[in-house]
Amino acid sequence: MTAGPAPFGRMPDGRAVERFRIAGGRLTADILTYGATVQDLRLDGIGHPLVLGAPELAPYLQRMPYFGAIVGRFANRIAGGRFRLDGRDCRTDRNFRGRHTLHGGSIGTGQRLWQLQALRDDSATLALDLADGEMGFPGAMQVTATYTLTADDALQVEIAAETDAATPCSFAHHSYFNLDGGADICGHRLRVDADRYLPVDADLIPAGQPAPVAGTPFDFRTPRPIGRHGIDHNFCLSDVAPAADAPLRTVARLSGTAGGLHMDIETAQPGLQAYDGAQFDGLPGLEGRRYGAFAGITLESQAWPDAPNRPDFPAAILRPGQRYRNLTRYVFGRD
Repeated sequence: MTAGPAPFGRMPDGRAVERFRIAGGRLTADILTYGATVQDLRLDGIGHPLVLGAPELAPYLQRMPYFGAIVGRFANRIAGGRFRLDGRDCRTDRNFRGRHTLHGGSIGTGQRLWQLQALRDDSATLALDLADGEMGFPGAMQVTATYTLTADDALQVEIAAETDAATPCSFAHHSYFNLDGGADICGHRLRVDADRYLPVDADLIPAGQPAPVAGTPFDFRTPRPIGRHGIDHNFCLSDVAPAADAPLRTVARLSGTAGGLHMDIETAQPGLQAYDGAQFDGLPGLEGRRYGAFAGITLESQAWPDAPNRPDFPAAILRPGQRYRNLTRYVFGRD
């Protein structure tokens, strides 16, 4: 059943952050209005959280800015914090190493206070308005994120957006998953149905063209342990941007090492960004946990990174009259 909204701290300017609960199938999720964040996710019969989260607001404002959030208006990186669109040079907030834009800038959607628009037993919709020029992006946007816990034990995330001017648009759900509740996910087995990935430079900007995964640490075409490779890369699922009503397909499976628990990912997006948490260092977690290196892995369905600067990548521009939609399902089951 639903619970809340209940207080979960205050923003630096005094605005209240709320937490509420939804439940469906065998899943229960606690969601924050800050960042439209999944703070906790539980499956009946499993004694630990399935996602990484913080027990209070402060870590989200400091060292854990994207944990469980909806990130955008352009998820991932834009090289140099600049792009050219319809003959106009645009410069965006350079919040990554002082050189590039990451997840929409320093005050992207993951750092914003969303409004709870609708709350039902098994679903919740949050809404956010983005002004023209915010973080340097053109176009006023209206964004909604709907979380639904389904009868087949899926966390379903539907992100929709409209704009009044052409603008880069790619949102992603940014939960870190750990299916065992252990110290790391290195022993988790991962399968990704992609035969190419994007190599990156030292700043994690795509370098050149997609490359075959064969013979690299990024070959997860058959399930194998994640290991400790420092993955923060895009897997190329498709060469074209999907229509808003494109059908979903299963593109990946994450399997824990104990109890046979697995999670399938269904999406129509062209990219799946995986980050294995290699840089975590003693972050404060749920139930007194401390999240160290490799404590969880993100598997984010989205456009390819730096697409606004790469006409050879799947298009990631939303125009007036169009509707952006990213529907992703994280489906839990047992082997």
